[in-house]
Amino acid sequence: MILSVSRRTDIPAFYSNWFFNRIQAGFVDVRNPMNIHQVSRVKITPDVVDCIVFWTKDPKPMLSRLKELRDYHFYFQFTINPYDKLIESRVPLKAEIIGTFQELSSIIGTDRVIWRYDPILLSRTIDVAYHIKYFEELAKRLNGYTHQCVISFVDLYKKTVTNTRPLSISAPSDDEMRYLAYNLVAIAHKYNMRILTCSEQIDLSNQGVEHGRCVDPMLVESVCGYAINVKKDKNQRKECGCVESIDIGAYNTCCHACAYCYANFNNDRVRIQSSQHIQTSTLLVGELTSEDTVKERKVKSLRTNSLF
Repeated sequence: MILSVSRRTDIPAFYSNWFFNRIQAGFVDVRNPMNIHQVSRVKITPDVVDCIVFWTKDPKPMLSRLKELRDYHFYFQFTINPYDKLIESRVPLKAEIIGTFQELSSIIGTDRVIWRYDPILLSRTIDVAYHIKYFEELAKRLNGYTHQCVISFVDLYKKTVTNTRPLSISAPSDDEMRYLAYNLVAIAHKYNMRILTCSEQIDLSNQGVEHGRCVDPMLVESVCGYAINVKKDKNQRKECGCVESIDIGAYNTCCHACAYCYANFNNDRVRIQSSQHIQTSTLLVGELTSEDTVKERKVKSLRTNSLF
């Protein structure tokens, strides 16, 4: 099993104590986003967890406790964007985040920390030239601490449009995407990085960008040191190349308050949900009630001993 921690919220930044409590307990309860009273109990002991994929903008709260994961294999998808407090209102200052990235990489290795530069968006004050300038500023500081950068372009879902209307955010055109990709690749090469896309329809292979997989079986195998047998995740978008994983997060709980966020409906909902977080609970939000139906999810290691 591959454990996703988490596409739905930033567990390393805001709920790391809860996560380590669940690691110690050996299981976690996860509500079905489509049916909140349907709860899956997921075993998360080292014998069934092949790899943990962390998604975060700030894993600093975890750094002093990484030794508690000594029996697990894991890597980080670490987002650092060039946006200010108007767009990422509660993300720490760039200097602090870059320092955390460097420290994490020094602890676990450059191959297990992937820089995410996403989503790429435009506004009245952010154009293509802005991205080219600040991508290089970030790449320069991350040189030697990672070898891979994942990019994606903003998806303007209905709730995203509503939440970003005062900022006049827009998505780059196809020509702008190609121009950006060409320039970002040239910069990345200067700093010993390669660029992959995340869940993008556009073909940027002529610009030197391949389609990537954030939950990547080849990376998982490299981190684990053994072969795995796993299928494409059918619950993700068609353009997504990720393989199957189990996500233990919950929507409307990320406190970074990024204007473009797809996982939060609005800040009021987040405030309510995050206030219901209990570090000792089996659930990320709240506790089990008499209305809940808890079913143990069948999980197992993906390890294969096949030579072919």
